Amino acid sequence: MSLSGHLKELRNRLFWSALFILAGSIAGWFMFDFVFDELQRPIIELADKPGSNATINFPTVVSAFDVRLQVSIFLGVLMASPVWLFNLWAFITPGLKQREKRYTIGFVLTAVPLFAAGTFLAWSSLPAFVVVLVGFTPDGGANVINASEYILFTTRILLVFGLAFVLPVVLVMLNFAGVITAKNIIKSWRLAIFVSAVVGAIATPVAEPMAMFLLMIPLLLLYFLAAGIAQLHDRRIAKKLASLEQDQPQVTE
Repeated sequence: MSLSGHLKELRNRLFWSALFILAGSIAGWFMFDFVFDELQRPIIELADKPGSNATINFPTVVSAFDVRLQVSIFLGVLMASPVWLFNLWAFITPGLKQREKRYTIGFVLTAVPLFAAGTFLAWSSLPAFVVVLVGFTPDGGANVINASEYILFTTRILLVFGLAFVLPVVLVMLNFAGVITAKNIIKSWRLAIFVSAVVGAIATPVAEPMAMFLLMIPLLLLYFLAAGIAQLHDRRIAKKLASLEQDQPQVTE
């Protein structure tokens, strides 16, 4: 495909992804009250404890509208994840063979549950993150939390967790497409540990190292599971090639 063809394909993929995200954002606008109540629940529970003074603040006239818009777009991204994950992988399939294009379906069917699992793990861990961070407030101080910053903090954690769980699936699909081998994946284990630690540190900005390891462990398990699947696939391909070579007639002079 020419450069202009790639750009046209990218434009079409982005258009359809944006369209579904917009539709999801409209639906998310009407789900705001329920979602925001759940997101601010850790703050409310902290405020009810003796000696704690924490509240979410809307400092400007347009803050409430901005927060509602941010949450709506975030929900749109979550609900449209099957579409944009499909387009993410389908964008590279014009350069693949017809058999390899079928991997797109497998990618979506695997990536979407993993993305949901990552966001669910972050959602269930969110109260602990908030408790630890707010716990640094000195005695006698009040923690007045900007609503926009709080929403950005929570949505960043949810998205990073979700995307981090999808990365191993990308490695497997690239291996099935013949782009990388299992040996390439295994050789990069040091880089995988480093990246997992960085992602864990960014997504879990708390003082306790255990919070970072809680994300690192499933990420590394998924990474080495991807390496194992790629290894089995490479062995199957190697056996098939060896069988084809044996079946070919010998050329005699």
